[in-house]
Amino acid sequence: MNTILRKSVLGVAGLAFTGGVFAGPVAAHAADTTHAAKPVTATVQSDKLIPHGVQGDQSRIDLNDEQTANVKAIIAATKKAGMDERAAVVSIATALQESKLENLGHLGDRNDHDSQGLFQQRPSSGWGTVEQITDPEYSTTAFLKGLKQVDGWKDMPLTKAAQTVQVSAYPDHYAQWEQQAADLVAEHWNK
Repeated sequence: MNTILRKSVLGVAGLAFTGGVFAGPVAAHAADTTHAAKPVTATVQSDKLIPHGVQGDQSRIDLNDEQTANVKAIIAATKKAGMDERAAVVSIATALQESKLENLGHLGDRNDHDSQGLFQQRPSSGWGTVEQITDPEYSTTAFLKGLKQVDGWKDMPLTKAAQTVQVSAYPDHYAQWEQQAADLVAEHWNK
């Protein structure tokens, strides 16, 4: 797919996607104090995991068993796709921002669009069926396919790479999760 066509397709999908993500999942988590983001200091600083250094204040949440299982599913799907640890960091940081690593179904009144799953992908935007995008392996693979199409994603700051795939109304918000995502990849990649 040529670059102009790909950007057009990603832009249209992103515009359709953007409205529901931030009206739903962000609002849903706003009152959830168990997931309150808090600034943290850097734990892992690796050229492979964080080649550009973290950008801005970092946030961190405590993960429950389901969220940890989703981290492991993202890492497994990344390996299966033949991608490296950096791709897993970008994927996990994106899922932290979009869903706090919770495999969200439809949020009813708190979600005025059809965004679902770890990456808040929309069936109406062509990401797959509800069953597919609420499957962690499928949704990660779909995200990674989008990431692979981003020319030079490995040489970009995380937030720019994630934003190019997700086309969020809040493009800089992915950056706050880079340190925790890198820590999770460092912890779980070789298990």
